[in-house]
Amino acid sequence: MKNTTSALRGVLVAAAALLIATPAQAAAPRPDGTGNWLYLTVTRSDDRSMDVNGTLLMCDPPQGHAQAGRACAELTEAEGDIGRIPHKDAICPMVYAPVTVSARGQWNGHPVDYGQTFSNACALQARTGAVFALPDRTPVRTVPGLR
Repeated sequence: MKNTTSALRGVLVAAAALLIATPAQAAAPRPDGTGNWLYLTVTRSDDRSMDVNGTLLMCDPPQGHAQAGRACAELTEAEGDIGRIPHKDAICPMVYAPVTVSARGQWNGHPVDYGQTFSNACALQARTGAVFALPDRTPVRTVPGLR
C-alpha cells in the first residue's frame, strides 16, 4: 500500500507541475497563427530604478489586462497600428520620467513590431490610449541589514 501511495503521490506531483508549466489555452495565441494579439511591455526607468511590466493582450475575446476591451477597440479602429491611435487631448506635467513601450505580435495576419519612448506616463497614455495601460507593479527590493 505504501508503494502505491508513493507512486500516486509522484504522479500527482508530476501532473501538477505540468499544469503549472503549461499556459492555459486562452492565454496564448492560437496554434494556427490566427487572431489579433500583442505581447506588450512597459519599462519605467530613471537613474535609480528600472521596472519592466509585460502581458499578452488578446482580442478574440479581449483579455490580458484590465482595459483589454478598450485597448482592442482602439487597435481595431487603428487597424492594429498603434501609431494611428487617435491622440487624446491631455495636459501633461513637464516632468521627465521616461517610459519605454514595445508591442510585438500579429494583427489581421500582419506582424506588429512597435517600440517608442515617451517623456512620461501621461504622454504615453495620450498617444497610445489604453493599449499600454498595464497595472503598475511595485518591484520588491530588499537591502541586507535594513528593514
